[in-house]
Amino acid sequence: MDASSASAPSTSEARPRRAGYRRLPVEQRREQLIAVALELFAARAPEEVGLDDVAEAAGASRPLVYRYFAGGKQQLYEAALRSAAEELTSRFTVPLTGTPTAQLAAVLDRYFAFVAEHDAGYAALLRGGSVVETAGTSAIVDEVRRAALKRTLRHLGVREAGARLTLLVRSWIAVVEGASLTWLDGDRTVPVTELRDWLVDQFVAMAAATALGDPQTAEVLAGLLALEGPDDSRAARLRALLAPDA
Repeated sequence: MDASSASAPSTSEARPRRAGYRRLPVEQRREQLIAVALELFAARAPEEVGLDDVAEAAGASRPLVYRYFAGGKQQLYEAALRSAAEELTSRFTVPLTGTPTAQLAAVLDRYFAFVAEHDAGYAALLRGGSVVETAGTSAIVDEVRRAALKRTLRHLGVREAGARLTLLVRSWIAVVEGASLTWLDGDRTVPVTELRDWLVDQFVAMAAATALGDPQTAEVLAGLLALEGPDDSRAARLRALLAPDA
């Protein structure tokens, strides 16, 4: 054996080794693959993640991934997206204590924590245009938005919302999504606490505008002001806006 042969690494040493395969129960393996895929989709845009990436990160083989997700990457992506949607929806739930704006602020804190954890996947999802975007993935996103609508109305003490109040809340949810994308694009230069407070103020301002032509929103806004307390700075500013001569 010559010197060059002696110093050359063996084939097995030259290749990066995949994590050792572990036999897991069916449901546990499926959940593991979804969890791994979710981590990858959170860190990179969906079109940049392949089944081989998922298999390697999970310490599994590509055929094994196909065994659990016969529909390939699309089926796995939708399963991961469903898992993320369930997690995000769970973050809309905060204790119904404190003022309505304090409750909205608490929801936004949990929302932006999720955005920070899943930045790349979140951005790709909301912008649309992904090669893995389908009617199924869009339906999952719509479910999250409907859950956000329901929870926001609950924090406002509303059981049945009319058309204009519904439009107000849906429009505000769109503002929240747009602001979160802008925040991610701006390297998060705006402190998230400032962004949160700005979004709460945006909701109050949008509610004030809607209340001019909608009795239900006007009633909700009056109730919100009453619960905020006379010394609350946000409520004081809004009262001044609505009744400058008072």
